[in-house]
Amino acid sequence: MKKTLIPRETLLPLCILALSLAACRPAPRQIQPDHPRLAPGVTMRDVVFFSAALKRNMPYRVFLPAILGPGQKLPVVYLLHGGGADFRSWSNYTDVARYAAPGPSAGLILVMPEGASSFYMNAAEKPEDRYEDYIVNDLISDVESRFPAATGRENRAIIGISFGGFAVVKWALSRPDLFVFVAAFSPSIDMLHRHVALMLNGRWWWIQSIFGPWGSKTRQLSDPFLLIQSANPAQTPYLYLTAGEQESLLEPTRRFAALLHERHFNSEFHTQPGGHGWTEWDAQIPACFESLLRHLPTAH
Repeated sequence: MKKTLIPRETLLPLCILALSLAACRPAPRQIQPDHPRLAPGVTMRDVVFFSAALKRNMPYRVFLPAILGPGQKLPVVYLLHGGGADFRSWSNYTDVARYAAPGPSAGLILVMPEGASSFYMNAAEKPEDRYEDYIVNDLISDVESRFPAATGRENRAIIGISFGGFAVVKWALSRPDLFVFVAAFSPSIDMLHRHVALMLNGRWWWIQSIFGPWGSKTRQLSDPFLLIQSANPAQTPYLYLTAGEQESLLEPTRRFAALLHERHFNSEFHTQPGGHGWTEWDAQIPACFESLLRHLPTAH
């Protein structure tokens, strides 16, 4: 039987095409057992509400003090998960609940929304996936109407992990009126610059569906490295960045932190031993909240 040989010069393009077709969407999330880490004096509530932006019901989880004084209003911290996680992950893999416990240095409402694999962006090629509008309009409105939340920018902070970190940095620069403090743990800050890598691992289709084609206006309007050039440092929220010393996202995060410093944004940057995982992110929470609490008012 005669063998057909594929010319070497066509082999690489075929391999890239095969990888692309095999991985044209993000890997499915593994559903993990739900084992929230509660803290003394803290209660947990799971909410499902209708998002007008997404035109469907969406869940979120809340930690808040178990006992509240009459008419008491609390600052709110939104916690965004990254890829492969869901709205339960912050509660299952970190001890963040302690910051909802009553006390002079805590007593916060902690809100953990579902973000699927969206980057929390309004998808350029999927009009039904308006995840940015869902967070900044629908979710904030529902939280502030359903819980004893203090309203206004000065009472809101947000922390994002991985692609959630990308989202919160993008919003800090493009929607500075929303939050007074923004923190990004291991942010996928350079995602829109990884053209070759995305082609090789087949994730270009997923990223294009969210941000549009390479070089498009929609990509430019979402790129933190471009947004920082026109953002007003005096109006931008305080930015707190961290990355693991053994993860690939350290170099781009360090580079972005240097741009913030160069352009005189109010910010700080920290590294933590370890890589890209919940153990490292949990270890970064105390220092982050120490800074965060200096920027939020006490409960009133």
